[in-house]
Amino acid sequence: MDESRSAYGTQGSTIGFATSSDTWVRIAWTDAHDIHGPSWTGTEIASAITGVKKPELFRSYRWVDRVRSVVWRADETELITSRAIHSTGLINEEPDLSVAWWDSLGSSLAALAAVETERVAMAQAHLTRRINQVFGDEGIDTEVDEWTTAHADLHFGNLTAPDCYLLDWDSWGRAPRGLDAATLWGHCLLVPSVAHRVQAEFVDDLSSRSGLLAQLLFCSNVIRLNSSKPKPSPLLEPVKKEAVRVLHALGANA
Repeated sequence: MDESRSAYGTQGSTIGFATSSDTWVRIAWTDAHDIHGPSWTGTEIASAITGVKKPELFRSYRWVDRVRSVVWRADETELITSRAIHSTGLINEEPDLSVAWWDSLGSSLAALAAVETERVAMAQAHLTRRINQVFGDEGIDTEVDEWTTAHADLHFGNLTAPDCYLLDWDSWGRAPRGLDAATLWGHCLLVPSVAHRVQAEFVDDLSSRSGLLAQLLFCSNVIRLNSSKPKPSPLLEPVKKEAVRVLHALGANA
């Protein structure tokens, strides 16, 4: 493995290396009691998905570290020469993305949405709880009426350019329609032109009731995590503004 060509995951729990065989090895660890969780098998199960641009999985290895009581995993995949668009996923300037890039993303998400799976990326109870923690006084009906299959961690740290590949398949599964578009939109709010582009590209999903709830979920998470911080995320103020719009739209759709 080439340590000079390495990259950490946005959560700091994984690291990837290019290899001398022109492949990519991603290494992760988890507590031994968590190996039955869906995130531990996400990459392997996603390897059977077709119609989505993602690195091909060649082989996976697992081993137990009994001293630390953790399990390690190494997944060797196709080496994607296109780079992740932003290391943290949250952009603060407009990336150079072609029409073909947006078309490719749309095609991949449409193919993914149609995949049948028993994996759950976002449960109804989780969405309801998080929204009500912030917007419970608004009296919004949080019942999701449309479910599809989603990547569930779609931001610019998991998307590449100039060719659009979707990376990091730990979290994928069933989710409210529009969750992926809403997550990407939220990570664009510091660059309004890109946020507007996401809204335009995925207007059907984001204007649906479930898509509006997915946007409100993103807003509630940012507000919940940042309102009491002395140095909140720069997303806080634009998110508060967007939440007003989304709440109004949900009221109109009620």
